Amino acid sequence: MPNRREFLSGAVMAAAATAASPLLASDNRTGGSNAAKATRASLLPEDPPLALDLFPPEARFGVGGTQLGNMFRVTPDDEARLMLEACWDNGVRYFDTSPWYGLGLSERRLGHFLDDKAPEDYVLSTKVGRLLVPDASASDISIWAGRLNFNYRYDYSAAGVRRSVEDSLQRLGLSKIDIVYIHDLAPSNEDMGEEWRQYLQTAIDGAMPELTRMREEGIIGAWGMGVNDIEPSLAAIDNADPDVILQATKYTLINHEDALNRLFPKCRDNDVSLVIGAPLGSGFLAGTNYWMYSKDIPEGYWKQRDRLSAIAHEHGTDLRTSALQFTAAPDVVAATIPGARNAVQARENRASMDADIPAEFWQALKEEGLIAENAPTPS
Repeated sequence: MPNRREFLSGAVMAAAATAASPLLASDNRTGGSNAAKATRASLLPEDPPLALDLFPPEARFGVGGTQLGNMFRVTPDDEARLMLEACWDNGVRYFDTSPWYGLGLSERRLGHFLDDKAPEDYVLSTKVGRLLVPDASASDISIWAGRLNFNYRYDYSAAGVRRSVEDSLQRLGLSKIDIVYIHDLAPSNEDMGEEWRQYLQTAIDGAMPELTRMREEGIIGAWGMGVNDIEPSLAAIDNADPDVILQATKYTLINHEDALNRLFPKCRDNDVSLVIGAPLGSGFLAGTNYWMYSKDIPEGYWKQRDRLSAIAHEHGTDLRTSALQFTAAPDVVAATIPGARNAVQARENRASMDADIPAEFWQALKEEGLIAENAPTPS
């Protein structure tokens, strides 16, 4: 039976071979005399110490599945499929989803898209923590638009996460899942309030050891936390043996020092990889009026964004490009996964990861105190 590293290593190395062609073509197009003084995502470290056996270079850039679940507004089926096709055609081989995204819709759409593709040609992650409950009257739950047909209940017990994985396998049409994250178990989850600590203890006693067993059984390849706060990520590392943390909302071009100084060293010391979720702040760093799924923008962020954008343009780049490349630079980061609603956004995100950024741009940000002095940048 494959161990936890061998399972993912085999899958992602096959994905690397499949994805190599479009990425190498991109490299051939982007050469030039300024290569020595510019940085590019394709020149990021190909073997970050903690990511090598989880993700090959081609899987270090993925796509999040929230928009496949009709976040904020309905995404038509054809638009969702065209977005996924654009990702695939541009070399994206890591796809993240969750039962929570559209109450199963994101998983169903992604499973249908991947149906004619060999599982060894891509990396897929989903999540546990919510069990879906049939409910014909359900609609417009939280940020999910449209007809849902399901409601949900939290369950971080051993039996609950095993059932959740089995349900996801059926929605996705798969027999194995590469990575499973324990989802939204965090103080910022308004559903939970102070009860999040009780849920955390349930997960420590139930979900975490059960996911380790499922990893040993070969049903999943790896597991970790998929959360918006740092505290539960630290708790998982202290109490269990996660492989990878999907840390959303805490490492962006605008806010990153807490993760940089508290979470990154902990991951590095414990051989835990990181995936960065919401690297664009759910669109704010690509020009939208949402910050982390809300229209409540923190004080000072508009001014900070304007200044970042201005400096980017002064150096021949743009805010989205610099924001995405920034999140992929640290040695503990295995992948960064922005969302995309349509094919245009998918292609723009991919192009940003291949674009040239002058080294002087990053120095300018540090000189103005816009990013931390110790923040890793592409080099």
